[in-house]
Amino acid sequence: MVFDRLFGLFSKDLAIDLGTANTLVYLKGKGIVLREPSVVVIHKETKEILSVGTEAKKMLGRTPGNIAAIRPMKDGVIANFEITEAMLKYFIRKVHNRNWRASPRIIISVPSGITQVEKRAVKDSADSAGAREVYLIEEPMAAAIGVGLPIQEPSGNMVIDIGGGTTEIAIISLSGIVYCHSVRVGGDVMDECIVNYIKRKYNLLIGERTGEDIKIRIGSAYPMEELLTMEVKGRDLVAGIPKTIGVNSEEIREAIMEPVGAIVEAVRIALERTPPELAADIVDKGIVMAGGGSLLRGIDNLLREETGLPIAIAECPMDAVVLGTGKVLDEIDLLRKVSI
Repeated sequence: MVFDRLFGLFSKDLAIDLGTANTLVYLKGKGIVLREPSVVVIHKETKEILSVGTEAKKMLGRTPGNIAAIRPMKDGVIANFEITEAMLKYFIRKVHNRNWRASPRIIISVPSGITQVEKRAVKDSADSAGAREVYLIEEPMAAAIGVGLPIQEPSGNMVIDIGGGTTEIAIISLSGIVYCHSVRVGGDVMDECIVNYIKRKYNLLIGERTGEDIKIRIGSAYPMEELLTMEVKGRDLVAGIPKTIGVNSEEIREAIMEPVGAIVEAVRIALERTPPELAADIVDKGIVMAGGGSLLRGIDNLLREETGLPIAIAECPMDAVVLGTGKVLDEIDLLRKVSI
């Protein structure tokens, strides 16, 4: 026990954004040191972990029968406890150069709609992965700190964090969340909608990774000035052979209309339930967007049109949550105020 504490003193503290799509790790004093997909490849019979992160993502949809590529996070929370623990252990060791004695203090960002059971699962998996102390912080709060909003002042700050599994809309004032609305709609649901749209319209079966690639390359939430096109390869469901088709950005906008509409509706609900004094602040300051989903073309234009408010996208939207969690590592007083 004493040795563990001593080794803990030499372990650099970590901030982790444990996301559905990607996991980012911030090392105290160094900044973001790891950015890898939340994917683990295991051998089904021996349960041996074969690959984690970037290498594992390349294997999604390409594994033989005895090997499974698993995404242990679903809708921003742990869906597979053992695999998440193994993934965290791998990332912690990778950051600490495989020092098996590393026992850092860890702050993990979690969705604001998380249940007590889900909180316990996150804490337990970090404990089992070798953490000395574990703190949790809500993602919208971390995102607001990460983008530099004055969260400790008595004025309203609104942040929208669109992740892989969840979208969180929060109104923050005096280091606390005044109102938060969380919907389990994010980038993953958009990918699924693209896969289903192409299956329905073209009788072509494509994989999850191809769906994501289409969204990144030609996806948009708002009509664009120029039409983008790309070739998509998959399996023809009628003939049963591989086939290539062409799709355009207008079709993809139609495909993801439903999840994008759900995000817009969630923003509207949050604005309706904002106390009037804070609503007045938001009219002046506008809304800040973070998370990978805010990189979808035209989503800021759509929200600007629907709400009539100024919308700004964070400088590095995908890093906002982990940067905010990292800032909290350096400020113990702030950690006490914002940890849950």
